[in-house]
Amino acid sequence: MTPSITWFGHATFRLILTDGRVIFIDPWLRENPSCLSELKEPERCDMIVLTHGHPDHADDVPELVKKFDPPVVANYDLCMALQNIIGKGRYEYMNTGGTHAVDGVRITLTQAFHSSGVYNPRGPAYGGMPNGVIICTGDRACVYHAGDTDVFSDMKLIAKLYEPKICILPIGDRFTMGAKGAALAAEMLQPVAIIPSHYKTFPILAQSADEFMAALSEDMRKCVHLAEVGLPLPWTKHGLE
Repeated sequence: MTPSITWFGHATFRLILTDGRVIFIDPWLRENPSCLSELKEPERCDMIVLTHGHPDHADDVPELVKKFDPPVVANYDLCMALQNIIGKGRYEYMNTGGTHAVDGVRITLTQAFHSSGVYNPRGPAYGGMPNGVIICTGDRACVYHAGDTDVFSDMKLIAKLYEPKICILPIGDRFTMGAKGAALAAEMLQPVAIIPSHYKTFPILAQSADEFMAALSEDMRKCVHLAEVGLPLPWTKHGLE
């Protein structure tokens, strides 16, 4: 299979590696109004990487764990909460600032400014600190999924330390940074490719990327890939095609 990055709506992304393995970031499928019906039941899942524990980022983890038994990579507290709720699974727990190689994929957790919790019939469970994630495979451009966050000045450090060429940035406002914040984040990160996320899902979020595009510099505007749900973006060692 051709390596690709596919938006499943909201903050959910599927990464297909060179060897055909599938990584899901923040899988929210069945109840995601932006996810196409034909995408709600994936045929493969070799790894799950989580930024935080809210339902719109982790709701489908139990089903995927039961069906595919993939390693789940997340911060320590989120892994423990999910293990207690699901009762099974393989958990690769980490924490902010750490880098860990899982089956040849290097994953780093960065800080994010948000909240986190896992919900179950007994009430919300502590999900640890929210994170952004950086995924590097060795033969493709490194990907930074910022998670749900506001812009913060240490994004300059993320750019300097990890040099992600592809940045997935939330732009929907209300629960994350909006257009101006995301544009400033892009300027600090200086990626070669930007994928906007966390918008158009609900009426209370931004319904288009127009304001974000207008807030970007001309050079950064050229880097934006307005992904369509379900349409793979070819993933190369230099960025996206």
